[in-house]
Amino acid sequence: MLEFVIGHFNNVTYIILMMIGFHAMTGKTNLVKKVVGMNIFQWSIILFIVSLAAKRGGTIPIVLGSHDHGGSPVIRAAQYVNPLPHVLMLTAIVVGLATTGVALSLLLRIYKRYGTLEEDELFEKIETSE
Repeated sequence: MLEFVIGHFNNVTYIILMMIGFHAMTGKTNLVKKVVGMNIFQWSIILFIVSLAAKRGGTIPIVLGSHDHGGSPVIRAAQYVNPLPHVLMLTAIVVGLATTGVALSLLLRIYKRYGTLEEDELFEKIETSE
């Protein structure tokens, strides 16, 4: 068991980070802690997918061919690193940053209106104001 954990250290670390983020999103009552948990959860998934796309001994996917049309270089796809997961995770980082910005601005408005960011107090204030 210990050899498995040591051999898959990065995967175990990402799973632990994912569970920390999931616990913060579901178990905490403070809305700021929920946003932080969402960010931890998101970053653990991004790191996990990028680490899955890594390849030992791989090269960048740029084919340097000759300009004459007489001979074509031999292309071995197994030697190249797939750039698609990295590009998708870069997009996920941008979307996550935008989501965090919107969430924090909404939390600021909620705090200005109700004076709290605790879910229980917030629900009570919303029920009494209706």
